[in-house]
Amino acid sequence: MKQVLTVLVLLTIAFYSSAQSNGEPRNSAYKKLVWSDEFNYSGLPDSSKWNYDRGYIANHELQYYVAGRKENSEVKDGLLHVTVRNDSLAVDGKIQPITSARLVTKGKGEWTYGRIEVRAKFSSALGTWPAIWMLGANIDQAGWPACGEIDMMEHVGYMPDTLHFNVHTKKYNHAIHTNKGVKIFEKAPYEGFHVYALEWFPERMDWYYDGKKVFSFANEHTGNDAWPFDKPQFLILNYAFGGDWGGSKGIDLKALPQTMLVDYVRVYQ
Repeated sequence: MKQVLTVLVLLTIAFYSSAQSNGEPRNSAYKKLVWSDEFNYSGLPDSSKWNYDRGYIANHELQYYVAGRKENSEVKDGLLHVTVRNDSLAVDGKIQPITSARLVTKGKGEWTYGRIEVRAKFSSALGTWPAIWMLGANIDQAGWPACGEIDMMEHVGYMPDTLHFNVHTKKYNHAIHTNKGVKIFEKAPYEGFHVYALEWFPERMDWYYDGKKVFSFANEHTGNDAWPFDKPQFLILNYAFGGDWGGSKGIDLKALPQTMLVDYVRVYQ
């Protein structure tokens, strides 16, 4: 009987350990899955869930974001591949030396409060800048940073053992050197998959890395300039290269292509 009980206990521990490693929000206030992409198909990302941003967008980054090109965004083997390449592609009548993809849920998935969870793995080289982040759905009207920005994860290649978690608002943002955030040391985070999660409440937001809380940002109740987060936000997955931050210590073009792999995206409310 003792042996049977021991086996049952071990199986129970294994089950819950697996659930924790898979990022299931057993201890979260948000448990109802309301939106997800498990990437259990092949081809381009699901157009009912994802749009593309196009062109040269921000931060003097070197990549041109293209839409609907498998070389830059493709689902295969159960994973989304977001790839930045040095391939001199002719796009929009011009040769674009470096291409990548920036996938957004804008207009197709926007949420106010909840748990947003992404399991991902990214590569790293001098100049790389993969990111998992969110922007206010009202950005076209309010502009940045008044719309609010939530950086669930950023990594720059010249700091290979560091992960960054930040928030930007009109009152707190990097342009005026007041942004709120944290960076953590993590030995070679690019070597494996990790779960990046945000738990967003009316009173605060908490960032998690593999189930460990790494940063929290509180609603100070001083108005929209400090807390624009009572309105919907959409999710962004992109792989940038170079730019004001990613390229501030130089770039290594010979290291391209580089890829971010995404196992799943899940939103709970």
